[in-house]
Amino acid sequence: MSVFTGWRAALRIARRDAMRAKGRSALVVAMIAVPVLGVTALDVTYRSVELNTAEQLMTQMGSADALFSDPGTGPAEQSAKGDNYGPVSDTPLPEDAPPLDLRTAFPQGARGISIQTVPASVTTRYGVTDADIFEFRTSDRMARGKLDLVDGAFPRGTGEMVATEPFLKLSGLHIGSPITLRGPEQKYTITGTVEQPENLRVRALYADPGAVIAPWKATAAQNKKVLPPNAGPMTWLVKGKDGQGVSWPDVMAANEKGAVVVSRQVVLDPPPDSEVPFARRLGDNATPNSSTELSAALVTVVSMAVLEIVLLAGPAFAVGARRSRRQLGLVGTCGGDRRHVRAVVLSGGLVLGGAGAVVGVVAGLALTMVFRPLIENQAGQRFGSLALHPKELLAIAVIGLITGLLAAFVPAVVASRQSVLESLTGRRGVRRSSRVLPIVGVCVLALGVVIAVLGGTSGSSGQVAAGSVIAELGLLGCIPVIVGLLGRLGGRFPLSPRMALRDAARNRGRTAPAVAAVMAAVAGSVAIATYMSSSMAGADFDHPSMLSENSVVVSSLDAKGAERLPLARAAVERNMTPTGRPAGITRVWAGSDCNVYYDEENGCGTLELVKPTGKGHSCPLNSKGAKELAERMSDEAHRSMMHSPECVDERFTLDTFNSGGSNIVVGDASLLKAYVKLDDPAAAKALDAGTPVLLNRAYAKDGRVTIKAVHQYSDKDKKNRAQHPGPARTTTDRLKVYVADAKYAGTPGIRLIMPEKSAQRIGLHTSVYGSVYNVSRPPTDAETQRTDAAIQQAGGGVYMQVGYGSEQQRESTMLLVLTLFAGVVTLGAAAITTGLSKADAEADLTTLSAVGAPPQVRRTLSGFQCLVVALTGVLLGTAAGLVPAVALRLIDLRKAVQEMRLHPMESAYTPIVLPWATIGLLAVVVPLLAGVLAAVFTRSRLTLSRRAG
Repeated sequence: MSVFTGWRAALRIARRDAMRAKGRSALVVAMIAVPVLGVTALDVTYRSVELNTAEQLMTQMGSADALFSDPGTGPAEQSAKGDNYGPVSDTPLPEDAPPLDLRTAFPQGARGISIQTVPASVTTRYGVTDADIFEFRTSDRMARGKLDLVDGAFPRGTGEMVATEPFLKLSGLHIGSPITLRGPEQKYTITGTVEQPENLRVRALYADPGAVIAPWKATAAQNKKVLPPNAGPMTWLVKGKDGQGVSWPDVMAANEKGAVVVSRQVVLDPPPDSEVPFARRLGDNATPNSSTELSAALVTVVSMAVLEIVLLAGPAFAVGARRSRRQLGLVGTCGGDRRHVRAVVLSGGLVLGGAGAVVGVVAGLALTMVFRPLIENQAGQRFGSLALHPKELLAIAVIGLITGLLAAFVPAVVASRQSVLESLTGRRGVRRSSRVLPIVGVCVLALGVVIAVLGGTSGSSGQVAAGSVIAELGLLGCIPVIVGLLGRLGGRFPLSPRMALRDAARNRGRTAPAVAAVMAAVAGSVAIATYMSSSMAGADFDHPSMLSENSVVVSSLDAKGAERLPLARAAVERNMTPTGRPAGITRVWAGSDCNVYYDEENGCGTLELVKPTGKGHSCPLNSKGAKELAERMSDEAHRSMMHSPECVDERFTLDTFNSGGSNIVVGDASLLKAYVKLDDPAAAKALDAGTPVLLNRAYAKDGRVTIKAVHQYSDKDKKNRAQHPGPARTTTDRLKVYVADAKYAGTPGIRLIMPEKSAQRIGLHTSVYGSVYNVSRPPTDAETQRTDAAIQQAGGGVYMQVGYGSEQQRESTMLLVLTLFAGVVTLGAAAITTGLSKADAEADLTTLSAVGAPPQVRRTLSGFQCLVVALTGVLLGTAAGLVPAVALRLIDLRKAVQEMRLHPMESAYTPIVLPWATIGLLAVVVPLLAGVLAAVFTRSRLTLSRRAG
């Protein structure tokens, strides 16, 4: 019999066996198809989201031929793409030069529509919010592709606007809603919903040119209480005459007049560099290609998908081979040898792998088309087109086919080694687990961890990836022993968990790959989640908040606004969630107030909290010998020093309360409790007695601080100037202070809280600034809009600041997605293993029913089998996922330390923060859910059948 004839017969046997065992076959096809589906959808989505040049031009200029803008440089030279330009002359234009009328730079016979934006405050359903308003004739055909109508109609007059969907959701408005521009009080009606295809998340309003900015300017000219609009520069979309487009000579002519042009015709068919003066002058600045990194990432993703399929589908083929062992034995009795037995099992992999690959690719394409709007919304942009690359889709299908063969390879080898007698009688024989594999696994695990750590310390991400994979393979080799050890614990549990543990240990060939599949998925999710949590913790350290967490401040800088503070406080108390009474806060300054007399040189005074020098006062990282000190410091020692009172405000000075950089405010004990979170009776008593409270002890020497004031008065400050004639004077006062604990040195915006009578005693001026609230949670958008509306309704002049939580609290969506992904894979792997165990242990379940076991035992047994696989895989995956996460953070640490030693005030803090919420969900909720679902969907009663043998 020829090779082809043997394989033809094997394929026929495999096809018929697949049709007989439809349930098991469907399971294998699904296991192969699902990852193929995911890779197909990922490929199509990636190719569709990555816009080509023509699609990018469409989002940039719509259906126009060119985009004209004024860089304000005068005559210019530019690159062919218009993304780089420079002035022809080194002499800058005078500051009072009028802006260029871009219409004078248009090619002859061309027409254009203008685009100009202005920030504004507008009314909403809840109150008031800020938004960008674009003056742009959205109904013009040139706008199509740059801005598209989703619902309703375009504006057809000066009293109408259209809005993006995110703005409508934020504001609670809809088509037909009235909207008012605060300040000039211009009223409009929303007539439609539009979207920018390249940015679906933008919150904006659109009106026809002349509908917003011109009447606003007119109102501001008549009413001095209305501030004029702060409009941005104007750009133009231009259409060439008779479809001729905008050529390179047209672009160069526009450059001579001072315009920069992005021309569709020129970008798609650029002129040679010899015709581009700007290219000849600067040379080629090509962007580096990242295809190597992309290919490495793609190979990694595909490899992990193949590993998942092999681990999940391999046990299914093994169970199928055992259930077909009599048939395979008959092959041997008919003269077939081990080759033919292997061919039959491998043909099953070929048949089911091919079916899974085809189903996966087709389903991936179908689901991508069905869920295209959802994918686009998540990506934040529309597809340019549904990009299908046949070669890539064929490669994905071939990978699915090969994966089916790989999954069947080990079961094929095991089946071919079985004797014909064992196959015909149905006996499995006794096979001891390998004693060498666990030892090899432990060694490989240790080797992988060492490689990953060395890669982290040396800065090699490739070495980290290799070490992580090696460590995971080593842990994979240890799983059979771990499962066997679990079986020994069964004697301590009741019947169902005891049987589940022993069944898992007895059938390690089925249990171990499923545990490994769960481990691989969870390891990847935990690694990414740990890295993200750690990176966000580092970002929070590097970028301190302007306000204490969950604080709300209402403030005013003038007397008229201060009169409205009671109404603003009432708005906060009515619309937000304050946890107590507000704390008053008062500004303090010397000389004339710089917030009023800022427009003249030396027209106002200054106030400074003088920092002593020497140990305990000067920051060693910002003084002589800092680099030598940094060379000897570890990252943790550097972090501690950066957080010390001496250094905490050397890098950032947060002028939260408009203190002119001194961070001195006037307040009482309520400010300590509400904002500083300092509950110290001694500090409160000191303030009541007239003693200032110092939050940063580095400014105190011998229990006193030095306050330096320059009393400079403006001639326009008639009242104070009359009381303080003559030149500016400088005073230095030493005040006894109460020094707070070092941990309060980093309080945002405050170094010293001074009683008002102390400020007056040393000749300083004070004015009520506002109130500070402590709220139970950050306010929602609706609450903020209601509060803003109430403040503006009261007359305005009062400003509100909100202190939000850390970056970790704000950016949790990706962590949730990773948790859901790992949870779905865990549930799937556990369900597959439970189904295989039920199919493999049908005779044992029949015996249970025959000897009188209660019906619920079958349910609880399935639930505990699922729980064992899920819990074991999750715990091992969590441990495996920490290896690459820690190693990658070591790379970040190495880079941060290098930067810190060059610039000692740069933070080297590189924390490793475990995502406990993600780990808790995976380690507790997901295994319990898997067990409950398995128990619920298992039939408790079984139809008894006659046992063979």
